[in-house]
Amino acid sequence: MSNSYGTLFKISTFGESHGPAIGVIIDGCPAGLTIDEAFIQSELDRRKPGQSKITTQRKEDDTFKILSGVFEGVSTGTPIAIVIENQDQRSKDYSHIAEAFRPSHADYTYQAKYGVRDYRGGGRSSARETAARVAAGSIAKMFLRKYSVDISAYVSQVGDIKAPHFSKLDLSKTEDNIVRCPDSDTAEKMISLIDQVRLDRDTIGGVVTCVIKNTPVGLGEPVFDKLHAELGKAMLGINAVKGFEYGSGFEGITLRGSQHNDEFYNDGGNIRTKTNLSGGVQGGISNGEDIYFNVAFKPVATIMQDQDSVDKNGNPVTVSGKGRHDPCVVPRAVPIVEAMAALVLTDFVLRAKSSKV
Repeated sequence: MSNSYGTLFKISTFGESHGPAIGVIIDGCPAGLTIDEAFIQSELDRRKPGQSKITTQRKEDDTFKILSGVFEGVSTGTPIAIVIENQDQRSKDYSHIAEAFRPSHADYTYQAKYGVRDYRGGGRSSARETAARVAAGSIAKMFLRKYSVDISAYVSQVGDIKAPHFSKLDLSKTEDNIVRCPDSDTAEKMISLIDQVRLDRDTIGGVVTCVIKNTPVGLGEPVFDKLHAELGKAMLGINAVKGFEYGSGFEGITLRGSQHNDEFYNDGGNIRTKTNLSGGVQGGISNGEDIYFNVAFKPVATIMQDQDSVDKNGNPVTVSGKGRHDPCVVPRAVPIVEAMAALVLTDFVLRAKSSKV
């Protein structure tokens, strides 16, 4: 049913937006890993709703409980179960679409596929589920610390407002503002745009850029499980994502091979590349350079305006957005992108360990 992700480091999430709780089971976490619960909570706090005027005002503490797999602060090697109780559901906000299909939501496709759907906040299709991914991703980040892998995502674009290239930014400043853009001047413009869109009862999309430093050489498989392909799959599986590009991406088509090739050189015994248009991946395998990619998020589908639609019997209806929703999802998507990247890399690190005698 595709509720699981990973090969050796495998997660399975459960729960619905307006159910009693959501959660995740992590299978394959090596024994002996120190589990920093304060760090898990800090990651969940970065994703949770109600953070600022430019996010949904649903109030969820996202306080978690570890039910298994951890003893005296250390992983035991058995499945780690984490549960996050839902606190601030307002299911009545969705009673008006119990029979109707909201434009650009999963309402129609879930009804067509399963013959039944949980209309309260979208049920399983809600981005509320991503809190479970962030909890699992925080443990993956703890594992990657052993290899000094650093994963940093930030908001690089909202609408037509773009931040400078990551090489010109201090990514340690990402959390300095509510939009999570490390360039303060660009951040102010983004916040103003999102706030205006909110007042217009509309939504807007954006881009999250992720940079991964200190990736070990040799992660990824040469054919069907290429590293960049798995990163793409992980990112495209996040709610509202419409695009993924890594390295030079689509801009690379404007270059000739002589301009695009990353030439090698010997850096004190380490093989490096003079440029990094490959985005840290060649032949589907990491080469040790920075991995960087962009993730495009569409405007949130729920808008506080009347829209034409149909009900489940095909009759015309007018649907108007209600409830509490993000005018722009990208500020809260930053920790989700990081979490999914951490899950991919952790899985490949463990697979690399089992690929040699």
